[in-house]
Amino acid sequence: MQTDSSPVGAAARRAGPSAYRIDTNDDIEPFALEFLGTGGEFFRVWIVNLLLNIVTLGFYTPFARRRTAQYFYSHTLVAGSPLEFIAQQRKMVFGFLLLAAIYIAFQVAAETGQDAAVSILMVAGALLAPYLWASAMRFRLGATRWRGVRLQFAASWGEVYKASWPVFVTALVWILVSTVFTYLLGDIPEDQPDALLFAAVPLWAWLLVPAALVTTFLCIIRLEFNYKSLLVSRAYIGAQAGRWKPVYKDFVRIWLATLGVFLLGALALAAVTAVLVGGSIFAADGGKSAGFGAVLAVIAAVFGFLIGLVFASAPARAYRQARMFQLVWNNVGVSKIARFKCRLRTRRFVLLRVKNMVLTLLTLGFYRPFAMISEYRMKAESVTLHVKGGLDQLVGQLVGQQDGIGDALADAVGLDLVG
Repeated sequence: MQTDSSPVGAAARRAGPSAYRIDTNDDIEPFALEFLGTGGEFFRVWIVNLLLNIVTLGFYTPFARRRTAQYFYSHTLVAGSPLEFIAQQRKMVFGFLLLAAIYIAFQVAAETGQDAAVSILMVAGALLAPYLWASAMRFRLGATRWRGVRLQFAASWGEVYKASWPVFVTALVWILVSTVFTYLLGDIPEDQPDALLFAAVPLWAWLLVPAALVTTFLCIIRLEFNYKSLLVSRAYIGAQAGRWKPVYKDFVRIWLATLGVFLLGALALAAVTAVLVGGSIFAADGGKSAGFGAVLAVIAAVFGFLIGLVFASAPARAYRQARMFQLVWNNVGVSKIARFKCRLRTRRFVLLRVKNMVLTLLTLGFYRPFAMISEYRMKAESVTLHVKGGLDQLVGQLVGQQDGIGDALADAVGLDLVG
């Protein structure tokens, strides 16, 4: 039998067997999540946040995030009770200023040609990324409360950095590619023509680039899987751990399907662009050979195609988001006392995202808060919580467990630095 080695598990074992036990009957009761927010109501929160961010040159961002989170939490009902966002504002401000300082330092080093400083900052960023992620998850879950019960993230540092191995593999792969190209081009003066530079690199070196891209793609998928699984399995409510069932292959299938949706959209866009450009050239030249107008049409088409790719990717991004939401919420639970089921329909969500994107463009961005509300409602109200035993009795026992191990958890984990 596997033993829970996390701080919560250790604290619960010290408290005795009763720390793990939840006394419930075998009845399973469903509770559909509800969302009571409205676009008009949230628009007032959004527009105030936007104006204050403009006036303060972006320094209002942590306050805006807190107001936004509080709105969505307080209007989301789980078993008839709203969620609460209880984060301390000073921690959010500190985290924002810390990340802003790191970004500014990197930009200054890059703009002033300090290559050594840029390299050091990139390595430091890779090493700090797991720490920042764990701190953010600790902050997010610790700031969530429901019926007096707080969530906790109890992964150890070893677990966090072990799950982050794709970050380091990706960094090493691109360092290797950069080193190879630097070595091969080292003896060639920089003022040489580009054609000579390309010819100086052998084919095997160029093949490293697509290999590195494929490796990076797979590492991104693996990192998302590792982080989501760690977040769920090391999330605690009272002394009850989260339960995680998806496997890595599930994530790969969703990402490959997303890539297919994107390629279909890109091909359709390319076909439409080719037809429009061909028709424009024919109309402009009266069916004769192409002239200067045709060149302008081709240039405009290239720019239009690149911009169109951004919009063509919207259905693919919505597809991935919906499929991932389904996968996670149909395969997670809380110990043996609760599980979730999701009824989100991928096609409906993709169509909603496309509609929201069009309306946001037509309104110059002012439809954005209404889009956020509609998408959040569709996802939230597709989830049903199934609880084993009486809900009130269960909550009372979870609150009791929380009181018994809360201090031990706070001392043992210590991931509070970044909010």
